[in-house]
Amino acid sequence: MARSCDICGKGKVFGNKVTFSNRKLNRTWKPNVRRVRAVVDGSVKRIDVCTRCLRSGYVERAL
Repeated sequence: MARSCDICGKGKVFGNKVTFSNRKLNRTWKPNVRRVRAVVDGSVKRIDVCTRCLRSGYVERAL
């Protein structure tokens, strides 16, 4: 499953996990991506969409 949104392009973000003793460890944040059936250009396709785009109404779901 692709970990990027087909609508907004949101993908993996990198940063540091900082412990109580102030050590820095590399970590990643992954977007909440769902595979949904949506109407794209008049036809039904399966696309990977983040939940923010789903909630905001950027995707027309196919039922």
